[in-house]
Amino acid sequence: MVEGKINEIHGWAAKKPGIAVEPWSYKPRPLGENDVEIKIEYSGICGSDLHTIKQEWGTTPYPVIVGHEIVGRVITKGENVAHLDEGDLVGVGAQVFACLEQDCNACSRDLDPHCPEKVFTFSSYYADGAQAQGGYAEAVRVDSNYAFKIPASIDPVYAPPLMCGGTTVFAPMLRKGVKKGDRVGVVGIGGLGHLAIQYARALGAEVVAFSHSSNKKEQSLELGATKFVDTSNKDELDSVRRSLDYLFVTSSAQSNQYNEYISWMDFEGQIVLLALPKGDMSFSPSEFVHTEVALTGSLIGGINVLKKTLEFSAQHNILPVIERFPMEKVNDALARVDAGKVRYRVVLENPKE
Repeated sequence: MVEGKINEIHGWAAKKPGIAVEPWSYKPRPLGENDVEIKIEYSGICGSDLHTIKQEWGTTPYPVIVGHEIVGRVITKGENVAHLDEGDLVGVGAQVFACLEQDCNACSRDLDPHCPEKVFTFSSYYADGAQAQGGYAEAVRVDSNYAFKIPASIDPVYAPPLMCGGTTVFAPMLRKGVKKGDRVGVVGIGGLGHLAIQYARALGAEVVAFSHSSNKKEQSLELGATKFVDTSNKDELDSVRRSLDYLFVTSSAQSNQYNEYISWMDFEGQIVLLALPKGDMSFSPSEFVHTEVALTGSLIGGINVLKKTLEFSAQHNILPVIERFPMEKVNDALARVDAGKVRYRVVLENPKE
């Protein structure tokens, strides 16, 4: 059995509800025969991190190290790992394990994020009861199937947000077959939305960006939007009624806004939720019957989707807009994200050796 090199991992953990994290260490699981140990260079901040440490999505298992947009170097690999070598630059997203068996109803259909044995990168548990810990740390151990080589053309500091944010928006576009000429709307021009614009544009779609912040118009157009709609302007909203094939909702919209969204859709259009509104959703069922609009959601991407996301991003030079913080300033970064001041993703950097 191969021994890991870092047998006490130091990181930044939340120990109670709030947005503060503090130094904390844990002993990782033994390195399995299919695992890799990664020395973390960069870790992105995702909205899920804030929801978790603030305990907004159910009970949080404190202490918890969040972070599921990880980029670093393989420093140790299990004896059965053949596709990765020590020194490889890899990324880890929101999942670190699934059974990947052909008789699994989820894994057999490239839906491994829904595998009954799935383990997410943090706030999740392995079969042996060990708690998974995330990327605000010096290192992490994961199943090697969930460590993905970063294409050489992608600057590593820009790669972390692609591991979750990029995959989250690109996955439903792939599954639904967004193509040249499709009319795609993106609600919320933030951490997810600014990436969604780029992917949809690269797929050949006509992209309409929706935001209540008119100061995001110029950048939305620079990122590839064909049109910008200020959602506080009735005339601009009227101009897009019954005009969209797809609408990707990337912000936590109010639950009563969906009747408005339906009015933007052409017949048989599809609305895809990529963020969770608070409370129950409210809309008129007759709207669905009379428009034949579908409302669906998407979680994250599995192994094959994540590989395609990285390949497509490299091919089309899709990069996040980021702000960089040293890992030791993680609390400053979290406060800035929580206040909605970031454009558009934060990347934490561990010290260089």
